[in-house]
Amino acid sequence: MKKVIDKTVNLNLVGVDGNAFMIMGIFKWQAKKEGWTNKEIDTVIAEAKSGDYNHLLATISNHCEAKDDSHDN
Repeated sequence: MKKVIDKTVNLNLVGVDGNAFMIMGIFKWQAKKEGWTNKEIDTVIAEAKSGDYNHLLATISNHCEAKDDSHDN
């Protein structure tokens, strides 16, 4: 699946409640925190909601990339 927009948020969905509304909510919260515009967020959410639960999960996951905050010494 291709990205709706060419951006990702620093978010690891592992361990997030599997409820669709929770997944969209945590994505929106993180995207806003990282300075995404409402239009960018709405574009991803609209695509996520355009199919079934698996489509929603795949769309949101495709726009998430957990970044490692640890530093090598």
